[in-house]
Amino acid sequence: MGSLAQRYQALLEELPAPVKLLAVSKGRSAAEIRALYALGQRSFGESRVQEAALKQQELADLADIDWQFIGRLQANKVRPVLKAFSTIHAVDSLSLAERISRIAAELALSPRLYLQLKLRPDANKAGLSWAEAQALWPQLQSLPAVQWQGVMVIPPRELGEPELGALFAEAVSHAETLGLVGRSMGMSGDWRLAAQQGSTVVRVGSALFGSD
Repeated sequence: MGSLAQRYQALLEELPAPVKLLAVSKGRSAAEIRALYALGQRSFGESRVQEAALKQQELADLADIDWQFIGRLQANKVRPVLKAFSTIHAVDSLSLAERISRIAAELALSPRLYLQLKLRPDANKAGLSWAEAQALWPQLQSLPAVQWQGVMVIPPRELGEPELGALFAEAVSHAETLGLVGRSMGMSGDWRLAAQQGSTVVRVGSALFGSD
């Protein structure tokens, strides 16, 4: 698979110009993050608050590093997440969005948010159906102290390439309907297809850092 530098460069060369790379660093060491930062990467995705906090302390000298939260966010973790992350990728309910908005206002912050959609049945995934998202969008859109960036999807594992492509295309269409430009979709196994279908952010971990 080559070195981290080789994998990173190969991925950047293949990634279409408008698509941003979010390096999924959950489960990775501060040293690995520092090495990737040294190669030019700035945005890193974490999903566990305590694990991320330790790495953030160790990497506090990297002033322009951009930490983004990609895990399922529990209500009692909203405040620490807002203090530590610029962007939240998995806002999956109105109540969570309202809590983020209220606490962000208290902290004088304006986090970037992605609305998580669940476009196929999947017992292991959270998210709003398209019907729910449409119904709630006027309320979501009116919340203060937040910046809605786009939609986020995590497809069911069992989907084949044609079904995956259709799901990604559907997510892009829904984002456009809501007037949102961001599409956080595509991970290590399917980021190429997601980018081809219109993703603006791909969340890549093992394909970048390597499989343990």
